[in-house]
Amino acid sequence: MTKIRQLYKEWQTLQPLNEKLERDINQQFMIDFNYNSNHLEGNTLTYGQTKLLLLFGDTIGNANIQDYEEMKAHNVGLEMIKDEAKDRDRMLSEHFIRALNQTILVRDFYKTSRDGDFRYKINVGVYKTRPNSVITPTGEIFDYASPEETPSFMGDLVDWYRNEEQRRNLKVEELVALFHYRYIRIHPFEDGNGRIARLLVNYILLRHNYPMLVIRSDDRNNYLKVLRQCDLLTGKNTSDGAHATLQQTKPLVDYISNILENKLTALIQLAKGEISEFIEAKDDEKSGQKKVVRKSGQKRWSEVLELIIENPKITRNELSEKLGINPSAIQRHIQKLKNEGVIERIGGDKGGYWKIKKRTCSNGT
Repeated sequence: MTKIRQLYKEWQTLQPLNEKLERDINQQFMIDFNYNSNHLEGNTLTYGQTKLLLLFGDTIGNANIQDYEEMKAHNVGLEMIKDEAKDRDRMLSEHFIRALNQTILVRDFYKTSRDGDFRYKINVGVYKTRPNSVITPTGEIFDYASPEETPSFMGDLVDWYRNEEQRRNLKVEELVALFHYRYIRIHPFEDGNGRIARLLVNYILLRHNYPMLVIRSDDRNNYLKVLRQCDLLTGKNTSDGAHATLQQTKPLVDYISNILENKLTALIQLAKGEISEFIEAKDDEKSGQKKVVRKSGQKRWSEVLELIIENPKITRNELSEKLGINPSAIQRHIQKLKNEGVIERIGGDKGGYWKIKKRTCSNGT
């Protein structure tokens, strides 16, 4: 019996939990999961702001209204997967996945292209109509499934999952990792794919009576590194990625296994009264760390500018890695700087460089 199965068996012997403890665990998970999964994608709400919003409906600070809306909508998505998982007679469907995407993204909106040359509309709840890709740390473009391939690959993914759920040949961490990786390699929507993947990870865990887990935003680099390791084992062919094998996704299986093992261990300690709380997020207030107060008027895009000034050849992906924020958030900051006439890109992402036209924005920073 593996360590996870041993822990799971012990966790089951502690059921049912007393009502207050179960309520406290669920509430803490709600805050931690919503905060981390959104923070991984560039949401700017702090842990404290997230907690106030989800527990009391209060909004403080000067965060973008869209960040507040998406945080609340993501929590609705969490409730959706919990309800769906409890219905044992209802199998996972593409319709549900599309509804989940529509819910967490709230409404149709516009995004700016990676090069900043044009804006395009994001239609929520529908599969992508244009190709999507990611720039690797080496500057290469790594393509996901094409719009034409996506419906077929998603149909295959859902059919495969339904069959595996019935067979129960795979360990839960293997099923979770395989589904997560195959889904990410398809990248079926034009936005929200990472959040949907992590929501569906917890849908699968709940279907198998395991506790839900959190992929921490402060572990983002390791998380992305593991996915890249799977990419190397699987190769660039989109069909191979959409039908990846267990062996090819072993780095992600190991990563998920470690998180699940730690979660079960902590919950058992909590149930036994050996620890008083379990927080799956970087909570500055509880850890005793003081929040960094920036100089008046300084924005995150000023940090982007500083790095560009230091290294004009720096890529968007390198900026993302250094600052620990999502590439889409980096693109927003770059667009701000371009709109202000501060920087200009000369050449493409590979082999090009940033030209500094001036060193301040209109507000003086």
